[in-house]
Amino acid sequence: MSDVDDGDIARLLRAALEGDERAYGDFLHKTAGLIRAWARRRTTFSGLDPEDIVQETLLAIHVKRHTWRSDGPVAPWLYAIARHKLVDALRRQGRHPRIEISEVEGRLAAEEAESVRDWEIGRALETLTPGQRSVVTAISVEGRTIAEAARSLEMNETAVRVALHRGLAAIARRFGRD
Repeated sequence: MSDVDDGDIARLLRAALEGDERAYGDFLHKTAGLIRAWARRRTTFSGLDPEDIVQETLLAIHVKRHTWRSDGPVAPWLYAIARHKLVDALRRQGRHPRIEISEVEGRLAAEEAESVRDWEIGRALETLTPGQRSVVTAISVEGRTIAEAARSLEMNETAVRVALHRGLAAIARRFGRD
């Protein structure tokens, strides 16, 4: 989900549902950025204006915000709404579509799987201590070497190796893969 944390937007949406107007404004602003990036990637060859998808999605989110389960992730819910709005827009193009729905459908499924995977990675990282989280993120998510991670985190390489091992072991235990 780019640089916006699912937990952060979930917190904002929870506060908004409890009546915090400022949190709702922040939620919509962050959500608009996510949906805008998502829509631009999917409307490249369709002739659709990505802003139309963004606006329709934000309107649908506003109308259906009560349907979000507050104990669940926000991103898959947001992207499902956006996907439906994109399909609706493609259907409205009528008899002269510029791309095949089957082409879009495959890309949408892959992107949705990617957003769910990103959410799962974030969920796994949340179970770690801050030190383990920074090491596992640097090495396993960002692809840095032990030496690069040690330099950027101002740790020695042995400490990085230990934190990586413990962090990965904690994730494995947490998700039942001992």
